Amino acid sequence: QVVLVESGGGPVQAGESLRLSCAASGGTFSNYVMGWFRQAPGKEREIVAAIGLRGGRGNTYEGDSVKDRFTISRDNFKNTVYLEMNSLKPEDSAVYYCAAGDSGWGQGIQVTVSS
Repeated sequence: QVVLVESGGGPVQAGESLRLSCAASGGTFSNYVMGWFRQAPGKEREIVAAIGLRGGRGNTYEGDSVKDRFTISRDNFKNTVYLEMNSLKPEDSAVYYCAAGDSGWGQGIQVTVSS
């Protein structure tokens, strides 16, 4: 069972940036498609971004609401997936979760963007 631990969240002002990290252990990281999801109060969990096994250009997906602002990447040597978030907006406020395929979820980390 893969264990995922997110870090890097917190409160920021609109327009600022944050970098979320998700460190994996207990599994073969390079075998998992990795994803970032988020859930705001009263809303369903939605996918933010995903990245294929090797990462790199053409092997990522970013949702329409974050395209051109958020970038997902991975380091298979460090067993870590990242979410670079730029030009943050109040509507980006949510609990962010990372996921390893359908094998496990992180505990979530809060991102709060104030205007």
